[in-house]
Amino acid sequence: MKIDITYRWELPVVMARAGYRTSTDLIEPLADRGIMLSRSQVYRLTRDPERISLQLLAALCDIFDIGMNELIAVESERIRATKKRIVNDEAPPLLESYRPIRARIVRDPDDE
Repeated sequence: MKIDITYRWELPVVMARAGYRTSTDLIEPLADRGIMLSRSQVYRLTRDPERISLQLLAALCDIFDIGMNELIAVESERIRATKKRIVNDEAPPLLESYRPIRARIVRDPDDE
């Protein structure tokens, strides 16, 4: 059984709750924690990042005083494997597979 794991990046929601209006408002608090990012890097951070350093993640949690589970919402769903049934897509059997079975002749014990 497969498991589909998805996540939601909640930084824009967390920023709005804390009163941060633009992504550039994060530049100074991140710099105070030793993380230097450009305006474009911080902007991309508010979108769905594919990779993020643990140091940056810890700094964001410290800035907003939240846990990682409030910043990243993880959802998993079990997916049932479905078997595909194909009707009449099999190749016809070859004639060589229909060889006759060799007969064995056995004498009848009553004939003796």
